[in-house]
Amino acid sequence: MALLEIRDLHVGVEDREIIRGLHLSVHAGEVHAIMGPNGSGKSTLSHVIAGKPGYEVTDGQILFKGEDLLEMEPDERAAKGVFLAFQYPVEIPGVTTMNFLRAALNAQRKARDQQEFSTPTFLKRVREVAGSLNIPQDMIKRGVNVGFSGGEKKRNEILQMALFEPGLCILDEIDSGLDIDALRMVASGINALRSPERAMIVITHYRRLLEHIVPDIVHVMSKGRVMKSGGKELALELEASGYAQFEDAA
Repeated sequence: MALLEIRDLHVGVEDREIIRGLHLSVHAGEVHAIMGPNGSGKSTLSHVIAGKPGYEVTDGQILFKGEDLLEMEPDERAAKGVFLAFQYPVEIPGVTTMNFLRAALNAQRKARDQQEFSTPTFLKRVREVAGSLNIPQDMIKRGVNVGFSGGEKKRNEILQMALFEPGLCILDEIDSGLDIDALRMVASGINALRSPERAMIVITHYRRLLEHIVPDIVHVMSKGRVMKSGGKELALELEASGYAQFEDAA
């Protein structure tokens, strides 16, 4: 059984249909890349899977481990193991990253009927994980994303992903705003989290990210549908030919 199964999904915003009959199967251990031009529905898909408000699902199913995600609130989806790394992480002044992480992690553990982490246990855990990702300790003492560079914001997303240990990671244009060094650092953190039990969906416009995070399957999305799927070599073909052929055919 696929970890994530999307069947004939239709999604609209304000009477405009954005996703138009999308099918996708993602198994545990797989990394899928979704590529496509602006406006093809890539970010909408990631938002709908995570449960972001503002979208109307008019038809179709999204099953995660066989359960209907569309029947769950966003926090319930997160507790089930769905994680979305944002393209543009928001700043939360007045809340330290440390307190944010502890509250979020313990909320998920409570929802899973697991014992919440005590302060000493949490501190030990967050320091271990941050150290493994080469994230400086002073970064997690600052306000959530407040004053962070683009690279620090994305590394903070990876830190959350490592702490929460989700079964499905959705990375929505995680390469946006990163220079080459920051891209390599973020990609290294993501690769460290690949495992046979976890699946990832990497959304991007460009092949450069996929040079660092090598996908098992690449999908081309245009006008709300998956138009073609293939191996990692498909990303090379796209760089040579562009997306126009798929937009014309959609």
